[in-house]
Amino acid sequence: MRPAPVLRPYVAGYAGLRVDAARPLRGRAVATCGVTLFLDFAASVRLVTARDRPLRVQSSHVTGLHDRPVLFEQRSHHRGMAVELTPTGAYALFGVPMRELSNTTVDLADLLGPRAERLTERLRAAPDWATRFELLDRLLPAWFCAGPEPAPTVLRAWRLLRWTCGAVSVATMAEETGVTRRCLEMRFAEQIGLPPKTIARLLRFERAARLLTASASSAPAQIAAVCGYADQAHLTREFGRLAGRTPTGLRAEHAAAITLRRSHNASGL
Repeated sequence: MRPAPVLRPYVAGYAGLRVDAARPLRGRAVATCGVTLFLDFAASVRLVTARDRPLRVQSSHVTGLHDRPVLFEQRSHHRGMAVELTPTGAYALFGVPMRELSNTTVDLADLLGPRAERLTERLRAAPDWATRFELLDRLLPAWFCAGPEPAPTVLRAWRLLRWTCGAVSVATMAEETGVTRRCLEMRFAEQIGLPPKTIARLLRFERAARLLTASASSAPAQIAAVCGYADQAHLTREFGRLAGRTPTGLRAEHAAAITLRRSHNASGL
């Protein structure tokens, strides 16, 4: 679900989460350039392996930028919402050094205080998903405006990275923003969470993954060339590091998920 236009610099999207499975769910989430805010309606236990250590979460929480796959396990029955934040949106909302959230998961109450439980409770009590999305559209703009603004140099470099899908060097970004490379890296650690070079890798991977899953006929070698990888072997290595599977494995997994979702929709689940 797309947020209101005023929120789009901060929020990439919303999703309602309703899971009823025969057994606990286990999976591997790919590395990402987004920060995910999970609003848990039912105190579902979620075990997340980040920085090679397990974190047991039993409430609303935030998963920061990741430059590696993340393993997770959660209960078979789950209710809640996910808010996909941009890194600059997360910085404005939480007001903490973003490096503290990278490659880890944090309880939402540690970041938002009593607002976390009040927001979760209002969303839980809403009668339907449309009302919940509208509630977020009404509440969040003031929360973002009350937080810190990223430095203009960071915003400029972030936009360059997004526009080029990571096909821009750190030296070029530093020149474009009028700061030294070291200064840019320090500001990214504070306000984005990962170094500019790592963000470029993630954005290039995200583009390749989108192209790969959008069409079964796109050859990995063609995608590697379009996205700026040296060759197909380079693409495959990056998918192993950032997704934990091969390009063809990720495509097959995506196709299976789409088929399962369609079957659930057809059965009214």
